Amino acid sequence: MVTTPPDGRAGIDAALVKRLIAAQFPQWSGRPVTPVEVDGWDNRTFRVGEDMTARLPTAAGYVPAVAKENDWLPRLAPSLPVAVPPVLGLGTAGEGYPFPWSVRGWLHGERADRGHIDDLSRFAVSVAEFILALQRCDATGGPPAGEHSWFRGASPAHYDDETRRCLAALRGRVDTDRAAAVWEAALAARWDGTPVWFHGDIAAGNLLVADGGLTAVIDFGTSGVGDPACDLLIAWGMFHGESREAFRHAVGQDDGTWARARGWALWKSLLTLTECIDTDQEPAATNQRIITDVLTDHDRFG
Repeated sequence: MVTTPPDGRAGIDAALVKRLIAAQFPQWSGRPVTPVEVDGWDNRTFRVGEDMTARLPTAAGYVPAVAKENDWLPRLAPSLPVAVPPVLGLGTAGEGYPFPWSVRGWLHGERADRGHIDDLSRFAVSVAEFILALQRCDATGGPPAGEHSWFRGASPAHYDDETRRCLAALRGRVDTDRAAAVWEAALAARWDGTPVWFHGDIAAGNLLVADGGLTAVIDFGTSGVGDPACDLLIAWGMFHGESREAFRHAVGQDDGTWARARGWALWKSLLTLTECIDTDQEPAATNQRIITDVLTDHDRFG
């Protein structure tokens, strides 16, 4: 059973959302406002009635995503094979809250945990088809990768110093010599392709499932136009064995893109592992497994 987290994180609670809606969208002021059961980090999300949500950034660094999603989701949606959040309104600072915020349509479905998925390999192909459809969307005028995307879609070299600090901190606890080779290969595989749309955070928490299959993709806050390598991390984060092979085959991409993807996956897992290896066994084990799988893939394909 999922327990709804305590309300009020980052100073944002249901009472604040009710006041904002009443002041800025009075047509919806009679609807109940409740926190979602599984909340993200970048935003606080609340259900507004049965068919809407309000999303409020938790810090200034997440604010650029509000206007970006508001502008681009309606343009991308018609070309994508599954639903994305419908944009219903753009809120402004008020009631003591300092940032813009958004109102979206509620998308039905469960988080893409394996227990909700009938066939993981078929699901992997559906995710690959979404990524390829997103890459085919017209990128003209799209936001180039940068600070707004937390540098997803740019070179993983942006996180070089951080990765090397993590490698030093984890020496003797993971195979840092092999990991360093993966990282060097990622940096060497420079991207010089035509910029395409990327999501930036293709992961179980941003994929919705109904009737055992993929039905929606949410949270385009790290999206932009650039190198699509960052969208392949799910190959190691969620898939394994046959499902990973199904994803790899369906999504395609050249060897250099896969090398950079392994670098992105390595950076993220090294960073998380450095923070939790001695304090939280479950995420530590998950990220150690991802690192091992990335190293194995590098030995096989790199």
